[in-house]
Amino acid sequence: MQVRQLAGELNYEPNQAAISFKKGKSMTLGVILPNLGEEYFFIAINGIEDVATRNNYTVLIGQSHDDAAREERITDTMRRQRVDRLIVSLAKKTKTNGHFDQLRKYYIPVVFFDRVPDLPDAYSVSCSLEKSSVELVDWLVGNEHTHICLIKGPDTLIHSKQRLNGYYEGLKKHKLKTDNALVVSTDLSKNKTQDAMHKLLALRSRPTAVIAFNDYVALEAIKYCRSRGLKINKDIFFVSYANLPITSYLDEPPVASVEQFPYLQAEKAADILFRLINTKGGNESLPRKIILESKVVTNSSK
Repeated sequence: MQVRQLAGELNYEPNQAAISFKKGKSMTLGVILPNLGEEYFFIAINGIEDVATRNNYTVLIGQSHDDAAREERITDTMRRQRVDRLIVSLAKKTKTNGHFDQLRKYYIPVVFFDRVPDLPDAYSVSCSLEKSSVELVDWLVGNEHTHICLIKGPDTLIHSKQRLNGYYEGLKKHKLKTDNALVVSTDLSKNKTQDAMHKLLALRSRPTAVIAFNDYVALEAIKYCRSRGLKINKDIFFVSYANLPITSYLDEPPVASVEQFPYLQAEKAADILFRLINTKGGNESLPRKIILESKVVTNSSK
């Protein structure tokens, strides 16, 4: 009792580093995201922090800014900082996963979410977008669009292929002609998105509807179309993915967007990490891959 009283009088605080060393844990969860400037990942980090707080963990965040080399450096830094666990949404330029495999030597489990690797043994949480891509085509055809194009993202992202497959499946379902000229790519940068939209508007028969890789790509494409004198959702219509809350404040938002539940994805990824109690051996009872169903949300239902 006297020791505690004296500690209080001297404003003594326990040495957390020493406590962590004794426990063999840093009580820190590492998170690597592409860019917190994007509302999508800002929403996701809230889900991670809520789970971490409930488990008395702090969160250390790093941003790859979609650069693979930077992602590798951050991963190594977090390893040296002795994070206990790591949650990752991959950079768009990431092609290999060796830097994450290295963490196994240090018994640091990794769970991926949203942008996940194509690895059979990786723990991951993602949304299936193929079915929703078909539904976007269904919605557009139901609103009398037959000349529909797609702005797809980087081939390194699994979701790019899902969007493309769903797009083609939707066209086939409605017996619409497949034209490769109607599919253009962006690396998600402003300039490449503008270039992609320029190609579509330059077609002999201009498309009446555009399926954009996400809301950010849609907004950049919309801006470009306005600069060319087109009236949005009159001369040309846009649908996209992510269903970001900010689009509800726009006068001319995408008429439909696919909800990918970033908070729920991130929350489930964090939950898996905290259920991997034995960090050295893992827990084989946990599912390796959790795939959520995405949902098409029309502007009228927001």
